[in-house]
Amino acid sequence: MQPKQQKIQGIISVNSRTVGFVADEKSKEDVMIETPNLATALNRDEVEVEVLRGKVCGRKTGRVVRILKRAKTQFVGTIEERGTRLILVPDDFRMYAPIQIPRPPKEAQKGYKALAKITEWKIGKEPIGEILKVIGKKGVHEVEMQAIVLERGFQSDFSREVETEAARAEKIIGAAEVAARRDFRGAALFTIDPANAKDFDDALSIRKLPASSAGESEDRFEIGIHIADVSHFVREGTVLDREARERGTSVYLVDRTIPMLPHILSNDLCSLNPKIDRLAFSAVFEMNAEGNVFSRSFGKSVIHSQKRFTYETAQETILSGGDFAAELQTLNTIAKKLRAEKMKKGAIDFEHDEVGFELDKEGRPLRVFKKARLDTHKLVEEFMLLANREVAEFFFQHAKKSGGKLPFLYRTHDLPKDEKIETLRIFARALGHDLALGKSGRVTGKDLQALFQKIEGKAEESLIKTAAVRSMAKAVYSTQNIGHFGLAFEYYTHFTSPIRRYPDLIVHRLLESILKRHPLKPDTLARLERTAEDATKKEIAAAEAERESIKLKQVEFMQKLLHKEFSGTISGVTEWGIYVEENETRAEGMVKLRDLGDDYFVLDEKNYRVVGEKTKKKYSLGDSVRFRVVGSDLERKTLDYRLI
Repeated sequence: MQPKQQKIQGIISVNSRTVGFVADEKSKEDVMIETPNLATALNRDEVEVEVLRGKVCGRKTGRVVRILKRAKTQFVGTIEERGTRLILVPDDFRMYAPIQIPRPPKEAQKGYKALAKITEWKIGKEPIGEILKVIGKKGVHEVEMQAIVLERGFQSDFSREVETEAARAEKIIGAAEVAARRDFRGAALFTIDPANAKDFDDALSIRKLPASSAGESEDRFEIGIHIADVSHFVREGTVLDREARERGTSVYLVDRTIPMLPHILSNDLCSLNPKIDRLAFSAVFEMNAEGNVFSRSFGKSVIHSQKRFTYETAQETILSGGDFAAELQTLNTIAKKLRAEKMKKGAIDFEHDEVGFELDKEGRPLRVFKKARLDTHKLVEEFMLLANREVAEFFFQHAKKSGGKLPFLYRTHDLPKDEKIETLRIFARALGHDLALGKSGRVTGKDLQALFQKIEGKAEESLIKTAAVRSMAKAVYSTQNIGHFGLAFEYYTHFTSPIRRYPDLIVHRLLESILKRHPLKPDTLARLERTAEDATKKEIAAAEAERESIKLKQVEFMQKLLHKEFSGTISGVTEWGIYVEENETRAEGMVKLRDLGDDYFVLDEKNYRVVGEKTKKKYSLGDSVRFRVVGSDLERKTLDYRLI
């Protein structure tokens, strides 16, 4: 009798060559699924796979026997003609089949972008679908931005029902509401945000406490971290709440924000705008100049922001004086202490250059620049981290008292897997640096800190930090607290951005329930687990959309500069070419191996380099090079370079 074929279930990953891979948890080995055996499975689908006998090139192979759950059924693409019929060619290169459109709408035209939904897909046939929305002519800035958003499952507009409910929100803060809250309207209180920000989630306040409260030996301060009270306006179970949960997060593209909430809330009623009373949820701490916390309290409040700072104007005030200079200087001193303490405990600073764009009125990039990282960025970051950490610890302690029966939504970051750290160590060694591990043999934050200090300011710094980020586990939302490896925090959550993140809104509701001693519903844990999973997925999709919009504008900018010379760093080596990242714009392009000169270059995978067989010339990861732009593909968002 023939033994039964092994079957496994998992999430399939499909690459650009239409080959799938599913992890076999028992053997810790990926099962490769070649194109004919995909059986219509697409990237990130949950599938059941039958493992086949024998191996191909030393790899286990399999075939998809059942699709358990589709990751997505809607795709953005370009409409093309096939004979007398129209098809949609998906933008996502991992969606390997064109979608037939038997009944296209009148506005569907060749060369236009559209969003389509697969309605039927039989094995051995092409998928059949329907067009849900015609976006517009491809290549137009607005069309391409909309395409990026729709491809990731987000909507730019709100339904009339959602807008109507948002418009009904109370616009006047009544006396009874104020009386029920802690009043901070007379405090030295202000916001610090990007210059182009439209919504203000958070504000800071500070006052020096009287000596009788602080004691004789040191000054103490009451520091308030005031967060927009979105839960007052977005009530559980309403149309607004369902919309916010469905979106999960705001999406930030190079030229716009796709908000989680309608503008009347995100830019007005829930935004801590200056010179107007606003409702907040405040985390208030008694602290000294060393950043030590002596007491904490949480509660609903009413505030009045005295001033709207940008990061740049706040930085200038710290250096040169002005309104609230003393308050900002004290906050900056405390923030630096908090940061130093965090790093001492093993927090990892993955900070690297980010790029911004100056666009013309048509959305074309005029300039690409590196965003400055100021002390005021770090100031705000440290106090937001403090609030998030303290709220999570507060909940954890209450859960402990209740015998673990108090569900909560944590933000967690697991330890990285040993095999990924070993890959990172090999990568760093190829660039001339050693990632030394402690006695335990497992990586710690301090090990990574030591590596980052050695590479600071060097050409390979960005490469190694990017590789380090990829070696880390993903930060996720979870009802189980396992701490946050990257921040070296034992407890952590997201409390500080409810305008733009749904999990923060949930945390506000949970915190209010505890403070008011309201019993939680029996199904709270199950609902939180679903929320955590959904929110994590939406966060990943939003990050992908942001990266795609950046890549699009980088390609658009560089394609205007054909044949000009640039300096860059080799950021990747493969068997078909080397990747080079331009130093200022960080735009990455590929140099084909056949364009490297009169030689045959082969990949030396172990040493992260390509080597010429005749000349022995080497191009290694991290090498500085000069190059020209020789080609571009805006559709695939790729650039072709040639070394000088």
